[in-house]
Formats: sequence, C-alpha cells, structure tokens
Amino acid sequence: MKLKKLMFNRILIIGLLFAVQLTWFGVFLVHLTTESWWIHMLMRALSVIALLVIINRNENPAYKLAWTVPILTFPLLGGMMYVFFGGKKPARGMRKKLDASAKETASLLLQNPNVFEEIKTYDQQIAGQVNYIKECGNFPVYGQTQTKYYKSGEENFPDILKALKEAKHYIFLEYFIIGEGKMWGAMLEILKEKAALGLDVRLIYDDFGCMTLLPYQYKKELESYNIKCEVFNKTKPFFSTVLNHRDHRKILVVDGYIGFTGGINLADEYINEKIRFGYWKDTGIRLTGDAVWSLTVMFLTMWNAFRKTDEDFTKFQPHIHGKDLFKHDGYVQPYGDSPLDDERFGENVYLNIINCSKRYVYIYTPYLIIDNEMMTALCLASKRGVDVRIMTPNIPDKKMVFYVTQSYYDQLVKAGIKVYQFEPGFLHAKCFVCDDEIATVGTINMDYRSLYLHFECGVFLYQNSAVFDVKKDFLDTQKQCIEMTQELLVRKLPVRLIQAILRLFAPLM
Repeated sequence: MKLKKLMFNRILIIGLLFAVQLTWFGVFLVHLTTESWWIHMLMRALSVIALLVIINRNENPAYKLAWTVPILTFPLLGGMMYVFFGGKKPARGMRKKLDASAKETASLLLQNPNVFEEIKTYDQQIAGQVNYIKECGNFPVYGQTQTKYYKSGEENFPDILKALKEAKHYIFLEYFIIGEGKMWGAMLEILKEKAALGLDVRLIYDDFGCMTLLPYQYKKELESYNIKCEVFNKTKPFFSTVLNHRDHRKILVVDGYIGFTGGINLADEYINEKIRFGYWKDTGIRLTGDAVWSLTVMFLTMWNAFRKTDEDFTKFQPHIHGKDLFKHDGYVQPYGDSPLDDERFGENVYLNIINCSKRYVYIYTPYLIIDNEMMTALCLASKRGVDVRIMTPNIPDKKMVFYVTQSYYDQLVKAGIKVYQFEPGFLHAKCFVCDDEIATVGTINMDYRSLYLHFECGVFLYQNSAVFDVKKDFLDTQKQCIEMTQELLVRKLPVRLIQAILRLFAPLM
C-alpha cells in the first residue's frame, strides 16, 4: 500500500518528469554543440547576448550576478538556460488575465481625501509613505476600522471560526497552504453548512503550496459542496519559470466588513496541533470596518481573472452588510504586491519604514535573504542610532535557506544590529514595528521569492492600537530568543564556503 502510494505521489511523478526533461535538455545541447561547429558558435553567441541583456536590464544586481556566474562558467549552455529559465514575469496568458481583471477593479479603490489630509496634519513623512502605497499600489488608507493583532495561530483560530459561523452573506478565502486536519476540517464543516444555506462561498488555493497536503482534484470535492473553488497556477510536469509565481497571500473576508490576513495558513502546524520544527510562532491581524474593502478587491481581482463571476462589485462593500458605524482606531492601509509590474512594492514599503525610523525598528521574518539596498538601509539606520532588531527562527523549515539567512548575520551585527533566533522553534511571522507609530503585518518574507516573484499582501498601520500589540509581542518573544553575538557567529571554513556559494545563487532559490 505504501509502495503504491509512493508510486502515485504527485510530487514524485512531477519531480521525475522534471529530471527527465532536464537530462534530455542537457544531453541534447551537448550533442548539438559537439556535432556541429556552427551550433557551437551560435550557443556561445547566445550566451554573450544573454550577458548583454542581463547587464542592461533594470534588475537587482544580485539577480544579475546570480545569472552571470553560470553563463560565464558554462558558456555553451548558460545562454540557453537564461532564455528558458531567466524570466521573472508570469506567463503571458496569466499576465493578460490578471492585468485585465486589475484594470476592471482599479476604480473601486478610491481614496477618501479627508483621511489622507488628517494624516498630513500629524506627520508629513508618514503621509509620504501612505501616499506611496496609494499612488504606486492603488491602495487607499482608511479610518473607521478596528484591528485585532494575533500573536499566534492558536489565538487567531477561534476568532476565524466565530466569524465563519456568524457569516450571513458571503465568505471569500485565498490561501497559499491548506492542509487536511483539525484546523481545515473545522473550517470546512462550517463552509459546507454555509454554502448549503445559499451563502456565496469561494476559495482560492495555490496548487504548489497544497500539493502534498490536499488530494489531487480537491477542487471537484469542494464544488460538490457548492463551495466555488479556483486553483492558482496549477503545477504541470513541464519545466518552466511559470512555477516560480505563487499566490502566497492569506486573505479571509466575511460579509465585506470582517477580514483576516497575516502569516497564518490553514494547516495544523499553524495552530501547533501538529509539531513541525518545534513551536510554530506566527502572527495575524483582523480588520473590522472600511479597510476590509481593499482585501475584498484583492480577492475579487484574482478570482475574476480566472472565473469571471461578478459585474457589480459594489454589492461587496463593507457598509452593505455592516451592522453599525465602524469605529475609528487610527489608520489602516491594506496593500498587495505582485510580479506583474517592475515596482518592488513590498520591499519598498519595508525600506520606507526603515528609512524613516527615528528610535527603533523591530522585525519578524522567517527568511533573511536580502539585497544590497535592504542591507544598506538596515545598517545605515543602526549607524545613525536607531535600535534595529531582527528575529529569525532557531529551527529552520528549509536548511539551505537557513544557511543563507545566517550568512547575513555577521555584517548586520557588526553594524550594531541585534539579531535574535527564536529558540523554541520556527518563526513564520512577517511584521515590522517602528517608533510606536507604524507597523505592518502580512505575508511578505524578506527573501527574493516574496519580494520579486509571489503575489503577496500586508496591512500598514499608523496610530493604531495594533502597533503597540506588535511591539509588546516582539519584546515578549525576544525573551525566548538567542542573541547572535560575534562569538556565536564564528563558522568553520567548510560552512562558510557553503554559505558563500548558496548566497551567490540566493536570488534563484
């Protein structure tokens, strides 16, 4: 039985097919280049052209270097490898659908000028950050929104169940990972019940993120319960850069005025019902009020790109089903990021926070694979007297990525930045908090995949009660951490060599 299950394992089958394709590709090219001198010269010329393209592209220097080295090392194959695998944009068909849907929903996100003017009276610099998110991302800032910050998945889960049980009109879910177990099982029972009552229940899940966790063709099972379902970017057994682009968002919207996001996926390790890599530390946030509209529009944009369902989007606005006038709790600005444009939006939100910091910046991140701009911003902030602290896991989920993360510690610590590893286990949270004024909670890791390749989301907070909750949580969690001092950063030569090689290719990992 185990053998049969292994033989029909989807990941195993796809992995074997990938290996066959890569082997055939390599053998074919070697055969061509050895059999014909003109093909040999053509391949070399292609590598030179690829190098010229890479050098002149408006790309991150680390990404350029990561491709330059293999092309120079393998001049016959490097250029062809770049042609096939060097693109960072989603496939043309996907881009066309998402662009069309985004254009249709862009006009739904209108800024209330009074809210923005209020922020300008408090702080012009923060108003500039808010304006960047609005102008470059088309995501307004809202008042009239209450927030609740969650310091763990098990704290978040009961409120998710409560919101689902109280839903009266519709439920939208968009998640990178869904795994069968206690968490998803409890949610699914409620979703089935609500769908049977006639509520509009929709789910988007990422195919790669759920490949080992959900049965093949799980969509059909959900549709049999009247739960509308779309699977994002289905994994096909053909090697392509299309696989790079994942829907890493975590969005749950109930009746338009309650929304959840953060790092928490829908699987048992996120509520510590299943132990993986020690204690799983994660964070999330609930919005109640006007700001949920941006999360709703993000979901509907993705949904209607692949299943055109809606003509009238206004029926999903927060005030349609909200019972009471929403209460003001500072300013809330949900935002999304995607690989469809050339704007490094998620990274720029982080950079703006670091660059405007005056007293402190505290950061949660599971992965720390950063470019020169981020490293410079962090070190410069510390050198001008800002208390910069970064917290990463002590028990990694991906050992190679962990080695790369640790390779950045030495430079950061030498610049006066305090780096901590969460000793009880794996830290999956993605949060910034700064100067008791601003914070962001979301899905965006500090690595190339999140910052360049994935669809992501977050919530920017200003003068909001959740800002203090994020700070308190960080300081409380810090007590469970190991501070990475210079003495602890001493590495043996073989480890340093492995880290150097991995770091070179980090943008491609």
